[in-house]
Amino acid sequence: MKCPIEVCEQRDTKGLYKKARAGEVKEFTGISAPYEEPLNPEIAIDTSKMSVEESTRAIISYLEEKGYVKF
Repeated sequence: MKCPIEVCEQRDTKGLYKKARAGEVKEFTGISAPYEEPLNPEIAIDTSKMSVEESTRAIISYLEEKGYVKF
């Protein structure tokens, strides 16, 4: 899963990013703890550009192509 931090903050219904920026939540990934993006992921889903339905279809298609699931 991939998404710019700005979009994650906009979607944050629990206010965790705001608390992390205020120092109330320690070791929060992307704010006070580093996030290391995988160099060679098997699949990347950018949720800022794809809907839930599109993301789900992409994941299922990938799993089918690899033979992990059959529908």
